[in-house]
Amino acid sequence: MKKYKTAIILFAIFEAIAVSLWLSTGNLFFLLNFSYIGLCIGIGAGLMAAEKKYAREFVQFGVGAYMLVFLGLICKENMQIEGFWYYLFSGVVGAGVLHYAIAKIFGPLLFGRGWCGYCCWTAMILDLLPYKQPQGPRKKIGYIRYIVFALSLILVLLLFHFGKATKHTMFVIFLIGNLVYYVVGIILAIAFKDNRAFCKYICPVTVFLKPMSYFSALRVHCDEEKCIQCGKCLKVCPMDVEVNNESCKRKNATECILCNQCKKACPVKALK
Repeated sequence: MKKYKTAIILFAIFEAIAVSLWLSTGNLFFLLNFSYIGLCIGIGAGLMAAEKKYAREFVQFGVGAYMLVFLGLICKENMQIEGFWYYLFSGVVGAGVLHYAIAKIFGPLLFGRGWCGYCCWTAMILDLLPYKQPQGPRKKIGYIRYIVFALSLILVLLLFHFGKATKHTMFVIFLIGNLVYYVVGIILAIAFKDNRAFCKYICPVTVFLKPMSYFSALRVHCDEEKCIQCGKCLKVCPMDVEVNNESCKRKNATECILCNQCKKACPVKALK
């Protein structure tokens, strides 16, 4: 059971959140919502511990498709960053605020960029493309994410200023935003031969994720005494993380999405 410890802990954390929100609000939705997400993550982590091939993809589609189709398209909740700004400025602790607080603002202190690796519905599609290993050096255009972050905030502020900030407007923005994200993400993946180019250079959510991820409790550790510096882990890492360095200050340290491709590639099991 020891190897399933992480899976059990992750499920327990989400179940605790589910029960706490249900009891404090009386809203059964929170119990069902976070229990489902926690169950998917727990099962996925268990499958990964058992070294099953499509463990991460199970979580990606289980959680990502649920949030995109059910919460987004059916319930008409804007789960993009604009939805977070909308609920925040409205003074409503809605789905968008809770989602960001748990998955993208405070959650990364525990599981780093796990959202990006296991739950993001944009990456869920982009990871299906054939460019799973970056074909060239990382581009120095990461500043674009901060521009997109600022534009999302300005857009919502303007909607409030002109009295157009309604749930219907936010739903339309959700539809358009997702379409733009997918199109831009696919174009960048093809242009840079890198499935995760959108995550590295464009995604505004990483502005929240990166600072907290630096202090993440859950991270890939390297036993530098066992490491033979063969570089195989560096070649397969989709986010260009210097995983063969144990230091928290390693290159692109806050970019790790916990996909575990590096662990699979390590010939001496120096990564854990």
